[in-house]
Amino acid sequence: MTYTINRIIEDADFEDVDKRARQALTDHGFGVLTEIDVKATMKKKLDKDMPAYRILGACNPGMAWEAIGVEPRVGAMLPCNVILREVSEGVEVSAVDPVVSMSAIDNDELKQVAGKVRDMLSEVVQAI
Repeated sequence: MTYTINRIIEDADFEDVDKRARQALTDHGFGVLTEIDVKATMKKKLDKDMPAYRILGACNPGMAWEAIGVEPRVGAMLPCNVILREVSEGVEVSAVDPVVSMSAIDNDELKQVAGKVRDMLSEVVQAI
């Protein structure tokens, strides 16, 4: 079972992919609510070096509203994380698969909403 939607953008600049990812998210109705620069955090907290790694917490307000409406506790699983990480081939983009992440909740309506969000995130990843 795959937990993420993945794509490697070969020979790409990390900051360029970050900019493209944010634009693709915006174009598909998502906003970035949170951002974690994992590389900077690891350096600051542990004095460890690592390749560029950023987590964008993305949310589509309409879909979040729909999900919360059918399952109020789903907020524990929001926002949808999109990860950008530097790899030898370029930059890998990964988005959480909401169908898999929300499968622990036994709610068929929520699974339908999660399926819509998965399709949207797949489009985002391909648009980058």
